[in-house]
Amino acid sequence: MMGVALWDIWLSVHEKTLLVTALLNAIGLIVIGTAVFDVSKFLLEEEVFSSSGTKSPAKQRETLLKFLVIIAIAVSLESLVFVFDAGTKDITMLIYPTFLLIAAILVVVGLGVYQKLTRDDAK
Repeated sequence: MMGVALWDIWLSVHEKTLLVTALLNAIGLIVIGTAVFDVSKFLLEEEVFSSSGTKSPAKQRETLLKFLVIIAIAVSLESLVFVFDAGTKDITMLIYPTFLLIAAILVVVGLGVYQKLTRDDAK
């Protein structure tokens, strides 16, 4: 995905096409590619390379938090790319990336509440 994104940028610069659109598409591909790579690296570390068969509740909470933080960051970045894309193309389509950004914010708020509730439970 990242190679395709860089190739699209290279082509748009040399062909003098719409550079902004190509850059936004490339950034979107890079964000998705990085998120997929990060999630796969995380799953590989947690499930394949972990030596213990059973995990403590604290380790399970930490694993869940790491996974959801990765997802929240990827969704936030992708929604920002979509906001800029909708702003350059059709302003009436701006509502959809806004809802996606609100969903990412709710995930982060939910993570904070979950962390607060489980931290008090662990004491």
